[in-house]
Amino acid sequence: MALDGKRGRFVEEYLVDLNATRAAIRAGYSARSAEVTGHRLLRDAKIADAISNAQRDRSRRTELTVDRVLLELGRIGLSDIRGAFTDKGSLLPPEEWTDDFAASVAAVEVISRNTNEKDEDGRTVIEHVHKVRLWDKNSALEKIGKHLAMFIDRHEHTGKGGGPLFPPTIAFVKDED
Repeated sequence: MALDGKRGRFVEEYLVDLNATRAAIRAGYSARSAEVTGHRLLRDAKIADAISNAQRDRSRRTELTVDRVLLELGRIGLSDIRGAFTDKGSLLPPEEWTDDFAASVAAVEVISRNTNEKDEDGRTVIEHVHKVRLWDKNSALEKIGKHLAMFIDRHEHTGKGGGPLFPPTIAFVKDED
């Protein structure tokens, strides 16, 4: 069942940035009560179902799934620069890069400069410097690790000198009148 009016608009707007307060405002609800309204709307079963269905439909349309995102992060996190070079150390042309390596490339910059030298045919020699910048491996690995719950923050609280914590002792004294 499709939602109409402000409730349907809220679902559409929520999908933009997953922020209930901003979605409520953009859907036409009062900005003064948008935080409460957005929270209330998210708890509505029909709205929650509509959001879930819309997200599932969008994943199908865009072919962006958790698996696909993890695959791309893995390509970045596990990339190996050696995939860009020949056995002799020359840079391969991009069309010869493996798909995994190509996915890890953020930018390629080619700088050409005149060497003021001539080749044997009398033509000016142009030198080309290729700069290949990769996406941040640490960031990709950190995101994968968080998804896999590999990095769980634990906070230990200890007493003086690393010993155990003891709750304070509270004594109740009866007033004697």
